[in-house]
Amino acid sequence: MESISLREARRLALARAGFGTSTASGLPSRAAGKGRRARSAALAVIDRFGYLQLDTVSVAGARSHAIVLLSRLEGLDPDLPEELLQPGEPLFEYWGHEACWLPLELYPLFGFRRQEFRVHPWWGDLLGEHPGIAEELLRRIEQEGPLRSLDLEGEGSKGWWDLKLTKRVATALWSSGELAVRERRNFQRSFDLTERVIPEALRRAQMPQQEAIERLLLLALSGHGWAQTGTLTATWRLKNRPEEIARALAHLQEQGKVLPCRLDTGGGKTLSGWIRPEDLELAERLASQRPRKDSGVLLSPFDPLLWDRRRVEQLFGFAQVLEIFKRAEHRVFGYYCLPVLAGERLVARYDLKADRKTATLKVLAAHFERDPAPPADRQAAQSALDRYAESLNLELQP
Repeated sequence: MESISLREARRLALARAGFGTSTASGLPSRAAGKGRRARSAALAVIDRFGYLQLDTVSVAGARSHAIVLLSRLEGLDPDLPEELLQPGEPLFEYWGHEACWLPLELYPLFGFRRQEFRVHPWWGDLLGEHPGIAEELLRRIEQEGPLRSLDLEGEGSKGWWDLKLTKRVATALWSSGELAVRERRNFQRSFDLTERVIPEALRRAQMPQQEAIERLLLLALSGHGWAQTGTLTATWRLKNRPEEIARALAHLQEQGKVLPCRLDTGGGKTLSGWIRPEDLELAERLASQRPRKDSGVLLSPFDPLLWDRRRVEQLFGFAQVLEIFKRAEHRVFGYYCLPVLAGERLVARYDLKADRKTATLKVLAAHFERDPAPPADRQAAQSALDRYAESLNLELQP
């Protein structure tokens, strides 16, 4: 079995996540450019991971998917991330890691999920229980055109998950593949018939489930660099499939596409995982380089580098926490904290609140990993904060 050091795994994770030089990451230069060049750069970032996770929270001045792109592409128009999903663009929206924008070419890979989600994972057999509503929705969209989420009629009720019944049925039709999300405007989805959104060749393409799982696992590994099996399966929410996952990884190993690889965490402890042969070579090259120096950048709490909290702890020694669902008095760091990446370390986190009416950004809390924080960490954190505010055309409040 191959082995990799903690420093190699950390540097590899950063390179595959799109941080560092374009030579190491294989992604476009961090200078985003304008127009089609900027859009192409944003799509290249999404291609790297195979997904761009969506989230509604915008308290920090931008939603997670925008922050992910802004952290990697300097000078990116802050409105561009909100406008990526449009007719004619090579993206579609579906359940990937969570609700995500995914490269259009991946549509056939999720045929097994669309079949399984005929029975919705949250709400059960909505389509079987409410066939009349489903048929009426499909008929109305066919005749009237796309419908926004806001346009769906019905009585709502109180509670986080209690959506209007028609909206839930529409979501079930989307989850099963009978509807597709045509676009988002002001983050509101427009549902349309799938045949109007997804090209026929992709709709008709049939992919065996085992092959789809293999391709998804390989894509997950491409985004992580080195990863344990649990991280790879969590990337695509491939739950309760241990035999399929083991068979897929064994087949990929037989083909020479992945290698079993131990992570040496120090102190004689190792973790079993996987790596692509080309990334093992990249890790060896990165190991001989000087430590990365970076002026600092803010990351979304849902960044592909951060959502696996156990992995973040292993690679960076950083306790990534999300306290949105905690009561204010129980929070340690804040409601929606953005960690600061400086070179190869996560050095701090900011809890931010933006006010679009006054075009200002306020720091509600700042927490540094080291106490007292070294001047270099404070400088990197301030630089990251300045860059973030500038990217959103907001003025920092003193």
